Parts: sequence; structure tokens; C-alpha cells
Amino acid sequence: RMSRRVQQLRDHDTNPCIMETDASRKCMDDNNYNKDMCTAYFLQYRNCRKFWQDIMMQRRRNGVKPDMPSAEERKKMLESM
Repeated sequence: RMSRRVQQLRDHDTNPCIMETDASRKCMDDNNYNKDMCTAYFLQYRNCRKFWQDIMMQRRRNGVKPDMPSAEERKKMLESM
């Protein structure tokens, strides 16, 4: 059984970067944990986190709840860009 923290990290509504997390973890597994081989994946993850963190902060400043848009809302936001 997964801990509550792990469940949160795997929840698409609260974690917008699950795909990037999984891709970087798979890269590390596939490359015997040689970080140099996975730099592009780490960069994608970092960019994802920064992008959604900025959105979250903007929503907080504007009083929009919840701070993190749902998975469905995020999809629509990305499609409109």
C-alpha cells in the first residue's frame, strides 16, 4: 500500500509533472544511474515544475482556488497556448 505522500505525488490533479518524473526515473534506471545520460530529462522536469509553480503563485495572488489547476484544466490551458 502506498503512503499518503506517494499517493499525492502520483495524483494527476496535484502533480502536473508525473510524466516528466517517470521519464527521468526510467532514464536513470535504463542508464545504470548515470546522471550525465539523463540531463535532458532533468531539464524537462525542472521546466515543468517551474512553469506550474509560476501558475500556482499567480493563482494564489489572484485568489483563485485551488492553487493548482486540475489535470483537466491544465490540459485546456496548455492547448490554448
